[in-house]
Parts: sequence; C-alpha cells; structure tokens
Amino acid sequence: MPTAAPSGLTRRLRERRSWPLLVAVAVSLVMLFSPGSTVPGGPPNSDKVTHFLMFAVLVYAARHAGHRVVAVALWAAAYAAASEVLQGLLPIHRSGSVWDAAADLLGVAVGLLLFRAWQVRTRRA
Repeated sequence: MPTAAPSGLTRRLRERRSWPLLVAVAVSLVMLFSPGSTVPGGPPNSDKVTHFLMFAVLVYAARHAGHRVVAVALWAAAYAAASEVLQGLLPIHRSGSVWDAAADLLGVAVGLLLFRAWQVRTRRA
C-alpha cells in the first residue's frame, strides 16, 4: 500500500536542522513559565540579558531550520508578547514586563541579523 508523502512540517522535523529549534523552544517554555519561586535571582535587570539571549537563539535556530524570515519574525514577536501577558495572568507568581518584551524583541532582531551574517559569510567561503 503506497504511503502519502510527508507534509512539509513532518519533513522538517525529520531533518537534523530542526532539533536545535525544538530544544530551544522547550527550554524557553520552561524558563518563561516556571513558577516564580523556582527562578534564580541575580543582579538587577540581569533577566533582560536572559530574555535577549533566549530569543536570539530561538530566532537563529528557526532560521537554521529553514523557516522564512517574515514567518520567524512574526512568530517570535507574537511569542514574546504572549509570554509576557501569560506570565502576568497565570498563577505562577511571575509578572509580565514591557522591558522583558523589549529585550525579547531586541533578541529577535539580533538573532535575525546574526543568521544573515552567517549566510553571507558561508556563501563567500
């Protein structure tokens, strides 16, 4: 019996290039939605660095997996906004922050720029 060709998403999940994105999403879900009492403290505003790096990695991994720039940018911006709103609404003793969202969006921009720089560099090599 012939089998149907795998969908685009199924094909992408089978590729090794998708695994870093899946790991980054899983890590971000844990980091963003763990109860506030389990989140380690640090110097004031050090969480902004974490937000920035987390979203830069998410975006870079999404582009590496082959997702288009506009789709990645829109998804990451929506994820940043939704995560901050949910942190404020869910009973996890966290608060949403406009500054965390700003750090997220800066990470999105830098992740896109770093991936583009990597593309340009590998094409020259």
